[in-house]
Amino acid sequence: MNGPGSETNLDAIGFLSSILAGIAQPVWVVDPEGDIRFANPAALAALGYDDAAELHGKPSHQTIHYKHPDGSHYPVEDCPMLRPRQTGETIQFVRRDGTMFPVEYWSAPIETSAGRSAVVAFTNIEARRHLERVTRERDVAQARAAEAGAAQRRIIEAADGARARLARDLHDGAQQQFLNTILNLQRAQHKWTTAPQEALQLVKRAAGEAQAGIEGLRELAAGIHPAILTARGLAAALDALAARLPFRLELQIENVALPPGLESSVYFFCSEALANVTKHAQAQVAWVKTILSDGHLTIEVTDDGVGGAGAPADGALATLRDRIAALGGTLEVTSPPSRGTKLEARLPLT
Repeated sequence: MNGPGSETNLDAIGFLSSILAGIAQPVWVVDPEGDIRFANPAALAALGYDDAAELHGKPSHQTIHYKHPDGSHYPVEDCPMLRPRQTGETIQFVRRDGTMFPVEYWSAPIETSAGRSAVVAFTNIEARRHLERVTRERDVAQARAAEAGAAQRRIIEAADGARARLARDLHDGAQQQFLNTILNLQRAQHKWTTAPQEALQLVKRAAGEAQAGIEGLRELAAGIHPAILTARGLAAALDALAARLPFRLELQIENVALPPGLESSVYFFCSEALANVTKHAQAQVAWVKTILSDGHLTIEVTDDGVGGAGAPADGALATLRDRIAALGGTLEVTSPPSRGTKLEARLPLT
């Protein structure tokens, strides 16, 4: 920098530079025009320069702050570095090789005969941000692991409960009917020669009990895994389910072959969601839609009912959340009061 008073200005800056040269904090000094007049060794190292002469006299903005992180031009008139009274900001600096790194900087004005100059100190916060990101990712992973563990326990408990209900239904239903069949046939056998008409009635009664037992087993099997799902796929199984619902169900199912295990899980997710609509929504219409994109399957179950459903962890939605979480998916619930409920499950296909 040349002109009247520049020598005095350089003397002032030189005095300040002699103080700052030995400190570990990266620091430089800029003159009133924003040109770099001093950079201590710590600043040179941080910016990738070997010699202070490589920076001396260069405009600070055009040298270390001339582009945004996306590579676009950073106009000099927008540069906060040229406003010394603003301190403590976070910005990106550019190294000599063009790479960028985040910094926090502090700027303080100094008065010289040539006008107001500035002392700028900065700290590379790249490592700190990386540590914060790693810590955040670790905390999220731990939270997800804890949630997955809790979901797994609930799934196991639900499976145990389902097995207990199945055993009870078999004992009270089909098993009892088949036992009656055997007893009636045994009684008919004893009466076949002495009371043939009564024996014939017992045989007919046994046939009726056997038929009822078969129907009971079919109903249980439909609850475990409907045959139509295996034979004709998800759309047909949901269409058959629609016939048993007290509201109109409209389906928009993508015609795509899903892995059998995933197809079953999607069917039972929809079945349980629609059962919740029956119990709680007071709906006239419900919709089930599947969308396949980006290696994921999205299932939307929507109704026009009363809304106001709780979070996925609450009440009737907990089982649905656990079923989706067990498959590595996510479940979002939108349920404003008086405006229906929408469940949106997103599942990875791999």
